[in-house]
Amino acid sequence: MSGFVDEAQLNARGGDGGAGCVAFRREGPVAMGGPNGGDGGKGGDVWLVASRNCASLLAFRDHPHRRAMDGVHGMGKDLHGKRGKDLEVEVPEGTVVTDLYTGVLMADLARHGDRWMAAAGGRGGRGNAKFLSNRRKEPTFAEQGEHGEEQWLKLDLKLMADVALVGFPNVGKSTLISVISAAKPKIADYPFTTLEPNLGVVRYNDAEFVVADIPGLIEGASEGRGLGHQFLKHIERARALLVMVDLAAIDGVDPQEQERVLLEELAAYRPELLERPRLVVGTKSDSAVYDWDGEQISSITNQGIRELVGRLATMVQRARQAEPESEGVVILRPHADGARVERLGDHEFRLVGRQVERIVALNDVSTPEALSYIDHQLKRIGVPRLLTRAGAAYGDTVRIATFSFEYRED
Repeated sequence: MSGFVDEAQLNARGGDGGAGCVAFRREGPVAMGGPNGGDGGKGGDVWLVASRNCASLLAFRDHPHRRAMDGVHGMGKDLHGKRGKDLEVEVPEGTVVTDLYTGVLMADLARHGDRWMAAAGGRGGRGNAKFLSNRRKEPTFAEQGEHGEEQWLKLDLKLMADVALVGFPNVGKSTLISVISAAKPKIADYPFTTLEPNLGVVRYNDAEFVVADIPGLIEGASEGRGLGHQFLKHIERARALLVMVDLAAIDGVDPQEQERVLLEELAAYRPELLERPRLVVGTKSDSAVYDWDGEQISSITNQGIRELVGRLATMVQRARQAEPESEGVVILRPHADGARVERLGDHEFRLVGRQVERIVALNDVSTPEALSYIDHQLKRIGVPRLLTRAGAAYGDTVRIATFSFEYRED
């Protein structure tokens, strides 16, 4: 079973807010003094945090659900509930987050420490002490806590590397990376032996850079043939490319044709990849059967290896100096607030929006006092005007969250 997973699904759910409390002071012979019900605590948020200590998305494969803690309910004597603890979920650097159903980009967590809120915790409900007013001396209701936000996300890992090794299967990428770094990839002589990328850290004098051994490409990879798209996406973030052509290819494809096909596949997938700094090198010079005027190496005899590493180190240093300071991309999508009207039928409407749903989120909507509060708040945000414009008439049913009301024009 592979230890490297570069795609996963995540169900992120914020904690529910705690409910507000209905309570009154007891002052001597007075059984019920002023209201002193405390507020509920806010639910915890779920954060995705890029970490260099996390190598793959394996942790999500069998356990995709992540939920933050709920807020604590409020209590009497103006005691507010404790906020739910946030949940920080580590993902590898280079994790791209999209909406699972729409494919819309949500976040690009490119560097260590980049963070994005995947699910907000629900707001805590207000206790009855918050509803005290000149008109309302003894409020007998409080707010329920909001449910935490929940969404399904797709996580896609694009490796962070200084140099990506690009070539056909069996060109010698795994062998080269085992020679120039401390990585010990498994090596076998058949197509697609490398079914997952291998990373190696290469040290040259005082320089240090990361090389990614990308699984072998085949012609048609940019169109999704074989495992093309899964392989090519890992090249996107590389600062430089080392294109490797086989000087001892057993399938009869000469090095010049290999180079042409490889560059065409890169251009078809992402044309800008051809603008990256790159070297082209012929491999297996110790057993070459083709002529090649360019640079040659042998990972068996070490011919040209040190010179190649030096050129790569110089290329990486220049690429690093040329690029602007990179920042993770986070897309901020504000929640729709206020209210909007949806027609459900000839005589039925639904009011949708966080603000209007909060108004009816009381622990008891059956008392005249609570109904008066709801009516006043709905008028304050212009709900009657919205319903009139939508064509609502006397006696129509209006739904808000789990509640339904009869519409009256007054």
